Amino acid sequence: MIEITREHLRAYLDDSLTDAETSRVEQALRDSDGLRGQLTMCLQERDRGEHSVGAVWRRHRLSCPTREQLGSFLLHALEPGYQDYVEFHLQTVACPYCQANLADLKTRQQHAEPQAQQRRRRFFQSSAGLLKQ
Repeated sequence: MIEITREHLRAYLDDSLTDAETSRVEQALRDSDGLRGQLTMCLQERDRGEHSVGAVWRRHRLSCPTREQLGSFLLHALEPGYQDYVEFHLQTVACPYCQANLADLKTRQQHAEPQAQQRRRRFFQSSAGLLKQ
């Protein structure tokens, strides 16, 4: 079994591990009083306010696109360079927050499509008599 380091614990607190890694850390935490103590120390350090550039960057998710930008990504409406960046962020970096946001946007988009089609059909039907033949 691979040793759980403080970096693993910090990533666990930031919710930036894969599901398998998160499960492994949680199992190790259940099995080890010492590791739970290290987690407590990590939490206390965080509460004291670690102010390194990396910590601030991770805490505030400065590299994450906004929800609006993720919606534009779904529609392929971003500039090509930024479209590529968002794809890299989602697939290579595998940011769990952005993946969750994207999954939610996809679900909403799928549920909205039938309603949009009904709305278009009603508009067309209501204006059909106004069109010149």
